[in-house]
Amino acid sequence: MAGLVTGSSHPLHAKDELRPPSRQSATSKKCRVCGDEIGVKEDGEVFVACHVCGFPVCRPCYEYERSEGNQCCPQCNTRYKRHKGCPRVPGDDDDDDKFDDFDDEFQIKPHDHDDSNQKNVFSHSEIEHYNEQEMHPIRPAFSSAGSVAGKDIEGEKEAYSNAEWQERVEKWKVRQEKRGLVSKDDGGNDQGEEDEYLMAEARQPLWRKIPIPSSRINPYRIVIVLRLIILCFFFRFRILTPAYDAFALWLISVICEIWFGLSWILDQFPKWNPIERETYLDRLSLRFEREGEPNRLGPVDVFVSTVDPLKEPPIITANTVLSILAIDYPVDKVSCYVSDDGASMLLFDSLAETAEFARRWVPFCKKHNIEPRAPEFYFTQKIDYLKDKVHPNFVKERRAMKREYEEFKVRINALVSKAQKKPEEGWVMQDGTPWPGNNTRDHPGMIQVYLGSEGALDVEGKELPRLVYVSREKRPGYNHHKKAGAMNALIRVSAVLTNAPFMLNLDCDHYVNNSKAVREAMCFLMDPQLGKKLCYVQFPQRFDGIDRHDRYANRNVVFFDINMKGLDGVQGPVYVGTGCVFNRQSLYGYDPPVSEKRPKMTCDCWPSWCCCCCGGSRKKSKKKGQRSLLGGLYPMKKKMMGKKYTRKASAPVFDLEEIEEGLEGYEELEKSSLMSQKSFEKRFGQSPVFIASTLMENGGLPEGNNSQSHIKEAIHVISCGYEEKTEWGKEVGWIYGSVTEDILTGFKMHCRGWRSVYCSPPRPAFKGSAPINLSDRLHQVLRWALGSIEIFLSHHCPLWYGYGGKLKLLERLAYINTIVYPFTSIPLLAYCTIPAVCLLTGKFIIPTLNNLASVWFLALFISIIATSVLELRWSGVSIQDLWRNEQFWVIGGVSAHLFAVFQGLLKVLGGVDTNFTVTAKAADDAEFGELYLFKWTTLLIPPTTLIILNMVGVVAGVSDAINNGYGSWGPLFGKLFFAFWVIVHLYPFLKGLMGRQNRTPTIVVLWSILLASIFSLIWVRIDPFLPKQTGPILKQCGVEC
Repeated sequence: MAGLVTGSSHPLHAKDELRPPSRQSATSKKCRVCGDEIGVKEDGEVFVACHVCGFPVCRPCYEYERSEGNQCCPQCNTRYKRHKGCPRVPGDDDDDDKFDDFDDEFQIKPHDHDDSNQKNVFSHSEIEHYNEQEMHPIRPAFSSAGSVAGKDIEGEKEAYSNAEWQERVEKWKVRQEKRGLVSKDDGGNDQGEEDEYLMAEARQPLWRKIPIPSSRINPYRIVIVLRLIILCFFFRFRILTPAYDAFALWLISVICEIWFGLSWILDQFPKWNPIERETYLDRLSLRFEREGEPNRLGPVDVFVSTVDPLKEPPIITANTVLSILAIDYPVDKVSCYVSDDGASMLLFDSLAETAEFARRWVPFCKKHNIEPRAPEFYFTQKIDYLKDKVHPNFVKERRAMKREYEEFKVRINALVSKAQKKPEEGWVMQDGTPWPGNNTRDHPGMIQVYLGSEGALDVEGKELPRLVYVSREKRPGYNHHKKAGAMNALIRVSAVLTNAPFMLNLDCDHYVNNSKAVREAMCFLMDPQLGKKLCYVQFPQRFDGIDRHDRYANRNVVFFDINMKGLDGVQGPVYVGTGCVFNRQSLYGYDPPVSEKRPKMTCDCWPSWCCCCCGGSRKKSKKKGQRSLLGGLYPMKKKMMGKKYTRKASAPVFDLEEIEEGLEGYEELEKSSLMSQKSFEKRFGQSPVFIASTLMENGGLPEGNNSQSHIKEAIHVISCGYEEKTEWGKEVGWIYGSVTEDILTGFKMHCRGWRSVYCSPPRPAFKGSAPINLSDRLHQVLRWALGSIEIFLSHHCPLWYGYGGKLKLLERLAYINTIVYPFTSIPLLAYCTIPAVCLLTGKFIIPTLNNLASVWFLALFISIIATSVLELRWSGVSIQDLWRNEQFWVIGGVSAHLFAVFQGLLKVLGGVDTNFTVTAKAADDAEFGELYLFKWTTLLIPPTTLIILNMVGVVAGVSDAINNGYGSWGPLFGKLFFAFWVIVHLYPFLKGLMGRQNRTPTIVVLWSILLASIFSLIWVRIDPFLPKQTGPILKQCGVEC
């Protein structure tokens, strides 16, 4: 373990002109479908699949596209023509039958050719000699790949029994026979067939899109359109038929309903085209983890952020770190960075204990393949832990590991107990030196490397992933930007120390529940076609420790399983702050690579003036393409990241001396395409090492620097003044200006044209904890809503920011919905008050209904119900989750969202920062005891008032109907319906407000109060104790008889 350290690249080429592919350039190209090199044909010419645009595709991918795909070029969408030696497919023109390849087309018997006299067909990355056997399909197409497959098939075979494996290979052979690539009488080489199958599998896509079946999605879309039409007619009726006896109530209700309709449009239409995705992890291993070759999976830097270890228990953070260190990924490609924004010695010592325990925990997890790999949750899960375990020592080793983990917890608890009271002289480290972070608001930057290539090995002598403690420098007078600033510091530190091209962001309470989660993300980020255009892969958030009924909709199932899948079909899901794997380049403010469009075809038969428009547009587009991606600082970056220009990953972009000496030794054309050092520093800060790392698209560290110089540079980039006069937080990294920096950061990426992907594997990738207490849940929602208000009042508001860019319309609607939803609280509060006012005053917002108006009301309610039912049908969400979501929409809307609107306006416009305190009143030690914990907060006042008002209104309305006779019951039903709608939606709030109440169900108390009040009124109306007089009324005459 290194001591605690504190602090007081690729050449770029100019864009060539668009020209047909030449032999010299094409031989070095790689297939843009599978990533393998493109070879040559029999005559030595480069294989060109498409003669229209020359899009680089190797021959196996070309044949697979013709036989199994849409038979078109991926770039220009032109139908592929048949090449010599390729099987015929339906749709081939007769003009394509000009090749004399009768023997190749009809496989009658094997050819007696000497393979040694044939030329290579491909220069394939996984096949040393890919000979003419590919041109004669009756022979095994990948027979020379046996040495490559070797033990690679073991990873694929592990998931199948021998019978299942043979059945899978046989099915593949049948498909090959149908395609004409294998003859039925060709056999006897089982190993060759398996190798051939594996190589074919490795060429297949790493993921596929699963659209929602048309039988489910089409009725859903039809109902949405019908609901929109019905809504228009409903508003027409409401506006043209005012209630003159209650004009003010009518006007308020119409304004509220119009706002609700607009909110529904913003929420509904981004869900127009929901999709699901499926990954193929076995193909990922076959393509990037081949035997005898270096592992080519992309390195990943994992960021874990924490602030106060007393509020965020160190044992939870330790479990998160342990699950990261034990993920199923090459250890030399994983680095875990823990950001301690509170400069706590408690977390520092806890990570030291965690690193020591990881030396035993990580090999145990990988040896027995356990899930999840967070020990706290593994040992407490109520499942059969012996299922699928065959190792004879598993039970013994599990018991020993559980005992060691309990001892580890005791040590962590001792550290927590010790940290409760800070000594007057401050904390002192084990070597006797004062802890640098004794003053949490004034301390230097600190970095500690616990594990890694230079750290401790595990108990089996194997290398462990790197674990790095980071606490950025803080000084008075600087704005440190909270979590967003901490994440940007981690970006710079990781770029200097490891510079992985991908980054995983996790909260300290979100552990890795699926050890293959990073591999799931790599299926998208390392895809040759899609990967370069992806800014991040977002995983859904799943939670532990939530009560069975999910009273306050903590799971957010509707958002993660409906809204996010809908956005995945547009431009991608929004970034939700955790469980997200980033492409590092997207956080540097770069635009995604853009496919070069082919010039329009023109003919010489038209006058030259006919082509003026085309010529002008080409010049314009060329000028636009040369526009600076970094605002004039980096004019060629956008071109360099295009498909035709890829940078090598092995060599550094710049030597540091070349940066400092003015880039000597480059060609004039290359010099003109590079930013000066001063421009780099203006954007990224004054760190040559970090600047060099930003230009290494595929990661890696510059050569010629040792670890000590890297540590010193890392201390420099986390200094509090490093970001001054740079674009950090504006265009680079996490964006500042809102407490919900995640929404803002993802929005900026999508505006630049990046795409994102939603990955929801069968086993949840990550799991975390959520507040199940009512007050804590409301404060969480308050924070989210406050962030949305801050974005709404900033220049990054989606209502006016980013027009003319690459943000799609439906994606913009989704972002608008995320920042305007808190304002719904105002009309919602008014709408929930109207029923009580109507019941108390005897007036109503709707006049007497005729038959046509009744039809529109009925049609609207039916369309709302149908939309929800069909949404549940295609998404798989349960009706209970949908109902809980609707209830908490009302609860949060009239409490947290309402306060967020006023707090946000005061903060942004008036500069007044208000906080709401939470006070605990009582606790319960039983299971889910926190659920019944009552904490008083100001947020509870509005919903409590609404419940009392509506209950009083119900009692008053029933009393008035009893007094006025049967004629008044008809108008009463509409008012009671709306009042009960409010009470039913606020019922979970009432339940949380009353607590456990000696285990008496809240619904019993509620109905008891209502029924007691109603029966009391009826009793008084009947007057049973007064005698009833019949006949004429007799009065005393005053005469004594």
